[in-house]
Amino acid sequence: MKLGEVLIDKGLLTKERLELALAHQKVTGTMLGETLIKLGFVSSVEMAMTLADQTGIPFIDLNEYNVTEEAIRLVPKDIAEKIGFIPLRLVDGSIEIGVTNPSNIQAIDTASKITGLKPKIFMIDNMGFYETLERAYFFLENPIEQNIVAAVNEIKSSQAIPAATVAELAQNLITEGIRRKATDIHISPSADTINVFYRVDGVLQYGFCIPKVAHAGIVSRIKVMSMLDISEQRLPQDGSFSMTFLNTKYEMRVSSTPTIYGENIVIRVLAGTGQLLRIESLGFDRGNTKQLRALFQKPYGIILITGPTGSGKTTTLYAALREVNLIERNVLTVEDPVEYKLSFVKQTAVNLKAGYDFALAGRTFMRQDPDVMLLGEIRDEETARIAVRASITGHLVLSTLHTNDAVTSIPRLLDFKIDRFLLSSSLLAVVAQRLVRKLCSNCKEEYTVPEEEHKLLNMPHDISLKTAYRAKGCTKCNHTGYMGRTVVGEILVINDELRELIAVGASLMKLKEAALKNGMVPLKMAGVQKIKDNITSIDEIMRLID
Repeated sequence: MKLGEVLIDKGLLTKERLELALAHQKVTGTMLGETLIKLGFVSSVEMAMTLADQTGIPFIDLNEYNVTEEAIRLVPKDIAEKIGFIPLRLVDGSIEIGVTNPSNIQAIDTASKITGLKPKIFMIDNMGFYETLERAYFFLENPIEQNIVAAVNEIKSSQAIPAATVAELAQNLITEGIRRKATDIHISPSADTINVFYRVDGVLQYGFCIPKVAHAGIVSRIKVMSMLDISEQRLPQDGSFSMTFLNTKYEMRVSSTPTIYGENIVIRVLAGTGQLLRIESLGFDRGNTKQLRALFQKPYGIILITGPTGSGKTTTLYAALREVNLIERNVLTVEDPVEYKLSFVKQTAVNLKAGYDFALAGRTFMRQDPDVMLLGEIRDEETARIAVRASITGHLVLSTLHTNDAVTSIPRLLDFKIDRFLLSSSLLAVVAQRLVRKLCSNCKEEYTVPEEEHKLLNMPHDISLKTAYRAKGCTKCNHTGYMGRTVVGEILVINDELRELIAVGASLMKLKEAALKNGMVPLKMAGVQKIKDNITSIDEIMRLID
């Protein structure tokens, strides 16, 4: 079968999208697979998984895999790049290698000759290959951690700290955050030191301890990069800067806050365009996935994704957009910032300095003949009113909201002074979600669940957990015991009973009772199911879900 036919057979592509991709291919002259990925119809990972299935070669997702330094050292970068493979790990006297082309026999021969080890071959995606190759060899040649430790030792032993050392140290602290795939970098002063933390997979990890004398220099360097006032140390400031690292553009959002020990800096790392996921890849169970797919096909109404910062709301929204027929429906988005670039979607970014916010974008979109509107976040009364108005005039509106669970989104929207009747007739569904860390499949260990853990989980009496898995830690998962994250979510679908309750101003308790009767599975129970499926641990669910 041809590639297009295989992808259609697997449900990853439609005939209409294939025809459109072939039309593009005639103009651009690129390979079909490359065209499909560029148009966003199929992701690089999905393409590699399809090839892996066809050839019977096991697939590895490099986003959930740590390439080891000992394997990288055995093969020079120029040879790996030229032959088209990446050394992954050394296991039991053999070397695991990743290839993007299943018929790359030369990679097996080269790896065997250079290392003297028997190669074990895995399929990897093309985009992940180049990104991982660049990262792995860069950090091998530039040991950032060692450079930071060397800078700290130089600062400790110097009478006068060289400005170049402090500037390089500030840059290395940010680069180390990129290496760890951190979402936030915290530079926190104390009485006599600076403590650096990195938020990785939603959890703060301790990074470095730096002498306090370097604090002013590090803060000034970051402020200059962010175009902030270095002389102002009494008031909070917000800024941003862009940074290109290994062909990937990173947007850094910087926040400074005065504390009793000096200015505390937090840098939010927004890491360019990632892989677009499908709804079934997010982590929702089969029933919820089917429900979501049906919801996103609706012609009009509001669908909200809720949860705290860093709970994967934007990723879910983009997965939803992949369910929309982008050829037949006009889709417009306003985001802060644009995190993924989608073909056939008109995307705009918030520009507060120019006065372009979610509310203004929403008003403008109504004159752009939209079918689907994605408003990055409902932050104020005006945006909420525009979302409701758009939904009742025949448009599908997708947005996010900061609430702890699905049901509390209703009083939150009413706080924006939305008419109860209009809300009840416009709201289609609310999806509340969290991202939980997945246990490392290499080192997770089974244990008997003690009675006190049962009580802490506060599960219904008819549900019991005799055994579960917990984190241990190994080289594969950087000794954290976890590798990658998955969604735990609850879906509140608004039926006639809930519409009536919203319209008459029913209490939160009554709304929750009606939602559960309507089949909503609460977040806690969805989390317990992840424990039962040996995907995550009791500790992880208790950390994230009340």
